[in-house]
Amino acid sequence: MKYDCDVIADLLPLYKDGVCSEASNKIVYEHLSECAKCKNIYDKMGESFIDEEFVREKEEVISSQAKFFKRKSAIAGSIVAAVFAIPILVCLIVDLAVGSGLGWFFIVMAAMFIPTSLIVVPLMAPKNKLLWTIGTFVFSLLLLFGVICIMTKGTWFMVAGSATIFGLSFLFAPLIVCRNPVKGFIKNFKGLTLMSIFTILFVIMMVSIGVAAGSPGYYGTAFGISLPIIGLIWLMFAVIRYLPVNGFYKTAICISLVTIFGYFSVDIITAAIGTLNNDSSAVVVSSSMSPIELVVGLMLAGIFAVVGFIVMLVKASKKK
Repeated sequence: MKYDCDVIADLLPLYKDGVCSEASNKIVYEHLSECAKCKNIYDKMGESFIDEEFVREKEEVISSQAKFFKRKSAIAGSIVAAVFAIPILVCLIVDLAVGSGLGWFFIVMAAMFIPTSLIVVPLMAPKNKLLWTIGTFVFSLLLLFGVICIMTKGTWFMVAGSATIFGLSFLFAPLIVCRNPVKGFIKNFKGLTLMSIFTILFVIMMVSIGVAAGSPGYYGTAFGISLPIIGLIWLMFAVIRYLPVNGFYKTAICISLVTIFGYFSVDIITAAIGTLNNDSSAVVVSSSMSPIELVVGLMLAGIFAVVGFIVMLVKASKKK
């Protein structure tokens, strides 16, 4: 009886391992004696061949399932997008019916982009779903601000937009720098990248507020207060990230920095404001840390330093 080569090919791995039934074993044996093609495949079969076949079949199954779920996601995303289009259409009809213009239509349409970015985009994006979702969410939020600002003839878009992006950066930026393809570019500089992003967005926000305020002394006062604090934060970051000492030493240094800065904050900020405003008499800070708080802070830092020294000695003794 002649059997199809595809059937025999399915039995060859079992025949090779000697686990075929007696009837199947006989069928394969007779087929191999007559079919040079299958005999050649059998002769080339080995452990590596079987492993390769398993890998190939696994990849085919995974690829097939991925295509299946991609199609289902696309269908689900289309349905959700259609549902979100309903209130937009209703608002358009109402605006046209009452003759009030298309103000609310544009606002509702922009607002619908927000849930769309959070629900539809993850379903439709082929890859890098998190990055696409975050990007479209931030864009849709800014779009809503822009539409409302235009419809109300406001001038607050830059202030609201820059402040929103600065606030959202603390939530989303750590996720973005840890995902491909971003982490491939920044490699081991995630912390430095995050600090740079936060600082740049803060400066943009402060400048936007200054443009909206239109006050001549705003920038000197605002940056005179914020720049020393930003400098302190950067200094603490450098200690925590790059100083080659144990965590107790780093904690002691950070507590000392915060304590000393708090005690001299009036002098530091007053000097910064006076320098930026070209007015040494400009004072906006009325109180700072008391001497008792300074002593307590430095004592606490000293305790951590002692613990860090003990930990260092214990580790050194263990290495010996």
